[in-house]
Amino acid sequence: MDVSLLHHWLVSLRGGEKVLEQFCHLFPSADIHSLVKTKHSTKLGSIIPNHPIQTTLLDRIPKAEKYYKSLLPLFPKAIGNHKVKADFILSSDASLIKGMKKENNVPHVCYCHSPPRYLWDMQEEYLSTMNPVKAKVFEWLTPYLRRFDLEGAVDVDHFIANSNYVKERINRIYDREAEVIHPPVSLDDFDYSEESEDFYFIVAALVPYKRIDIAVQAFNKLGKRLVIIGNGSEKKQLEEIAEPNVKIMGPQPFEVLKDHYKRCKAFIFPGVEDFGITPLEAQASGKPVIAMKAGGALETVLEGETGAFFEEQTPDALMEAVEHFENNFDEFAPEACRKNAEKFSPERFRKDIKAFLIEKYPSYFSDFEWGID
Repeated sequence: MDVSLLHHWLVSLRGGEKVLEQFCHLFPSADIHSLVKTKHSTKLGSIIPNHPIQTTLLDRIPKAEKYYKSLLPLFPKAIGNHKVKADFILSSDASLIKGMKKENNVPHVCYCHSPPRYLWDMQEEYLSTMNPVKAKVFEWLTPYLRRFDLEGAVDVDHFIANSNYVKERINRIYDREAEVIHPPVSLDDFDYSEESEDFYFIVAALVPYKRIDIAVQAFNKLGKRLVIIGNGSEKKQLEEIAEPNVKIMGPQPFEVLKDHYKRCKAFIFPGVEDFGITPLEAQASGKPVIAMKAGGALETVLEGETGAFFEEQTPDALMEAVEHFENNFDEFAPEACRKNAEKFSPERFRKDIKAFLIEKYPSYFSDFEWGID
């Protein structure tokens, strides 16, 4: 059987691409279709580049892999003119790639990381980062882009959501039901440690909706050490307000990131994410999480066991949570954190995806010769 995989864009190896890697393991001979791909295959790890990758006409535009987000108005045409020929389609989507054309009666299962936030729930946050002219153009294009997104959702036979939070959004935006299969965390990539040093840690894109500003303001007042790894549009602004106890390192190699996970006292997660893989990476390293009580964190952090929550996105609420955490530090056992992270292993993810496909399409997959288990 000819299976094709779809993924929104292939420019780096982040959470969405880690899901695609697991699909590649299950379907080692599948083609991958995407809007654009990086010219530097090493950015995609060692698994994805082994597959034939087909891209849309958008990929022919010079420097498309760098400026693809600015090409959003062209996404519908590029995707709509790219037809996938396959017996079965499995997509990994946080954008509009689900709208790629296919032959009639070809099943399409979409693993949805999120209905595109920039079109739906968080559009105001995205508009706030744009200059007035660009924001006006984007607002004008929004009905067209939303219509294409909704039409693409209609052509999906089954949705899989990466969290209950996203399941609710799929139901509300697309009027479709979805089954939840949490994404994987590569446990072996992280060093488990029961020892910790006296600093807190954040890994994130430094963009408005991540709310790193809350953490910087909270730790400015607390006077406790906070280390931040990441880059983005707010980096300069955060550096300007940070006190000496708050260190913003910018982007760093994975080994540096992994070392900080291993040594930190706790991981800080102030944003509201559709799922959020970094709290699980921290727990895989044996470290508890202090998170905003909303979104995907409710499904990955066990309150009072592997972390603590704060209920308002304010510096004061985060400060109170940090102080509560320190007063009850002995309750958060490193082994409990690691054990919780193990529930999200790649092996579990592949098992759940296989079970879903066999249940929904027994004639296709009951006797299918999968890749690795």
